[in-house]
Amino acid sequence: MFIDQVHIHTKAGDGGAGCMSFRREAHVPKGGPDGGDGGHGGDVILSADRSVSSLIDYRFKHHFKAERGTHGKGSRMHGANGNDLILRVPLGTQVRHYDEETREAGELIADLTHEGEQVVVAKGGQGGRGNIHFVTPTRRAPAFAELGVPAEESWIELEMKLMADAALVGMPSVGKSSLIARMSAARPKIADYPFTTLVPNLGMVRTEEHSFVVADIPGLIEGAAEGKGLGHEFLRHIERTALILHVIDASGSYEGRDPVEDYRQINDELARYAKELIERPQIVLVNKVDIPGTDEVVARIREYVHAQALRAVGGNEYDEAFNPPQVFCVSAATGQGIDALIAATAQKVFELRVAAQELEAQDVQYGKVWELKRQERDRQFVARKLGGGVFTIEGKAVERMVIQTEWDNEEAIAFLQHRLERMGVEKALVQAGARDGDEIRILGRAFGFQVTGVYEDEA
Repeated sequence: MFIDQVHIHTKAGDGGAGCMSFRREAHVPKGGPDGGDGGHGGDVILSADRSVSSLIDYRFKHHFKAERGTHGKGSRMHGANGNDLILRVPLGTQVRHYDEETREAGELIADLTHEGEQVVVAKGGQGGRGNIHFVTPTRRAPAFAELGVPAEESWIELEMKLMADAALVGMPSVGKSSLIARMSAARPKIADYPFTTLVPNLGMVRTEEHSFVVADIPGLIEGAAEGKGLGHEFLRHIERTALILHVIDASGSYEGRDPVEDYRQINDELARYAKELIERPQIVLVNKVDIPGTDEVVARIREYVHAQALRAVGGNEYDEAFNPPQVFCVSAATGQGIDALIAATAQKVFELRVAAQELEAQDVQYGKVWELKRQERDRQFVARKLGGGVFTIEGKAVERMVIQTEWDNEEAIAFLQHRLERMGVEKALVQAGARDGDEIRILGRAFGFQVTGVYEDEA
């Protein structure tokens, strides 16, 4: 079974709570604090793996959870970190946020195209610190510790797009499956009726100098870019390929279609789906030329392909951008022209790979970028006025501090207020218009506001 799009729910491990403990031993009358830290929760990580060929593992199981961290103990015994949960996905998997309510995909998190490339999709909660961390010259025996932070959880969309160097594209029944069988060791289902191929097929093609992977994309129809038929499901796989092998049936198939019109329609569908697809290099394959009476059709196709390329550069044949697609006459049935096609395709793929080397050297490591974005978002907070002397603070770092606070412990609450002041929360509230006695709310907790500093930019 070929599965190329799934939605899964990921939950990292919660952080363990820090321990509030004091050293208790014989002959040690005033043992200091010795509470250990809670362990960090495990992350949920996606890892690109060449041995995985589809997303079938996520077709029936949709919920994945990493291990939580254990709580800290006395005698400075720290809790164990939870194990990360690593989910293997095929190369070419795109990862996006997914809204389960609206059923819409959101921001792109990562595009996993290289072996071993990883991205954290759910970050484990931090473990709370034990009371050994809160000793100061004036606070010799802190009687509080931090609670663990709840883990991140979210729905994500996994979408697999085939990693192929070249893609056979065309109308149904033009002979794409027969061509990939001729060109490679792939053995797709072949029959003389439309939509025989319902899932993409991959084949490895080897020459003396180069090798490349070719994909047989199921037949497209008019309206595919708008999702007609299985248009979107098929078109997404063309996005990955560097070279398009545009297959035309010289016989017009059993429907008696106009081969030139087929060529125009397919290009229109590619352009409507993604503009850059029509700008991608193409090689035109006129198939079934072994059938008598196809010479005139081949001539018309060559003329039309040349005219379209010339129109793209404003009619100037001397323009450097004027590079009409090569046109090959082939027969999947007899093997005519296949060797020349393979050689030309292998050379073109090689040239495209060389041209892409500089870009590949600048490839972004999504895991690092996503982690930096996460950290930047975590540090941000906003103070908003709700009205009636009530204000709210929103921001992950601030909310995390509130979550980690033991609310039945006055020392812990005083420590929280000190941390918020150092973060600039008090200044932001003053600038938002807060005054002494106003109510401040964070995650459902309410505080009485008291200005302790002097700020030049007071509202």
